[in-house]
Amino acid sequence: MKILKYTLLLATFLSLGSCNDYLDINDSPNNIGASQMTPVVVLPGAITNNYRVQARRLNFITGVFMNSYAGNSYSYGTPLVDEYIPNISDSFYNDIWDDFYRNSANFQAIIDFPDADGQYTQYKAIARVMKAYYMGIITDLYGDAPYSEAFKFQNNMTPKYDKGEDIYKASIADIENAIIAFNSGNGINPSSADVVFQGNSSKWIMFANTLKLRFLLRMSKVTGDMASYRDQKLATLVGVNFLMADATVNPGYSSKTNAQQNPYTNYFYITSAGTRPQNFGLITASENIAIALNGNPSNDTRSFYQKFNGIIDGRRGRMFSLVNGKVEGVRQGATPGQPGAEAGRTVSKIHYGIAMGNLTPTTTQQLKDYSSQKSGILISLAETKFLLAEAAIRYPTLFSDAISNFNAGITASFNYFGATTSSTYITAIQNVPGLGLLAGSDENKIEAIMTQKWIALTGVNPEQSYFDFNRTGYPQSPLPTISTKDSRPNRLMYPGSEYATNTNNVPAMSSADAFTKNNLTPFWNRN
Repeated sequence: MKILKYTLLLATFLSLGSCNDYLDINDSPNNIGASQMTPVVVLPGAITNNYRVQARRLNFITGVFMNSYAGNSYSYGTPLVDEYIPNISDSFYNDIWDDFYRNSANFQAIIDFPDADGQYTQYKAIARVMKAYYMGIITDLYGDAPYSEAFKFQNNMTPKYDKGEDIYKASIADIENAIIAFNSGNGINPSSADVVFQGNSSKWIMFANTLKLRFLLRMSKVTGDMASYRDQKLATLVGVNFLMADATVNPGYSSKTNAQQNPYTNYFYITSAGTRPQNFGLITASENIAIALNGNPSNDTRSFYQKFNGIIDGRRGRMFSLVNGKVEGVRQGATPGQPGAEAGRTVSKIHYGIAMGNLTPTTTQQLKDYSSQKSGILISLAETKFLLAEAAIRYPTLFSDAISNFNAGITASFNYFGATTSSTYITAIQNVPGLGLLAGSDENKIEAIMTQKWIALTGVNPEQSYFDFNRTGYPQSPLPTISTKDSRPNRLMYPGSEYATNTNNVPAMSSADAFTKNNLTPFWNRN
């Protein structure tokens, strides 16, 4: 992991000054003195640079894996071939691993920063929670990974690989220790250096509890000692406070320059100059998400679409642009003239709800401003409510109110996207097995939660739906027509950078291992 020795200096350079200054810095990193490299300086960049990776590359590939995004074959011929097949290799989206590790090293630098009088206690607590957040994604996406030796910079350039189980336990311990620190009130308040909650420790505790619940529910299928550990930790969440609003990151995003925009915006939607980036033309709604939002057409007899019969989702026109009153999606892998990409169609693009939440622009300047200034989502209120609904179904002796949390998750999603008919939609779906919670078995109810969570996280945090799909098999959807595999990948391959610089420690694997459940599969998905 040779990249790590340059990490701290880079993130410090990117996070100097106020939150707004962080996004518009021109000083040379060679001019930064050691005295400036404090948690106050490092924290904003550590959080914001990690979110940049999440909002762009991770959002892109997991949106495709979850059959929410499709390539616009009307304009790009045969797009996303590698993603559709998928051609998993050690170069396939390898920047996700490299950049998450590069940026997350700064959380460890904050944790390790000398602090004899405890003035940085709150900074260190935030760093522990955010390190857990992103190491959770690494573990869910890759399985075993460097952890205990990963962030020692030049002192250890070839860290060992820790088991996913151990990374989860260490991350949960970090979350719990952070909560103790937040409750202590010790140290200076991070204030504006905290680009998530502006130093509000109560909100950080709610975020930490919600993140801990996410970790524990991911382990719903584990057995043996890990199941006992999971159950013991779930019991510690009874009666605690969870998020009551979206947990967001915003260091002062604006439309002044591309560097100052929300990183999702100029990657997927619009640049600061008002031009459309390539991905705006490339990405369209998939046929799969279009059917979920429009309601299943009567001539589509595929079994997994029958639950959508007659159901129109009021979020559809906020999430994707409407064509003749509905979302027009492309079947993944289809080219013009083939089923799912019939000739002569106009297709739906990413629209206001995904790009700017509940705002509606009336001018070109507002289009740029609203989408550029939008906060990034770490954990949405919708996801929080769906986590609580799942917990109530799976662990009814510890958690309750599955239906009210489920409905609250849908309502939160409607509110986030700027749609106004959540009650109508909830009434329409409530007795549909696999879509609502008033009918069917517990398995149907898990399917319903995962289906609604998938819709709510489309364009927001699709990686969480991808991990949930690997864990539960829901929501069901077809593979791309050109896929050469029988299933979606269970994980990505370790990147070439690891095979080049950490040869003795990185586990050997082939592309086939990504599709086979074995010791390389993330531990929570081996059963």
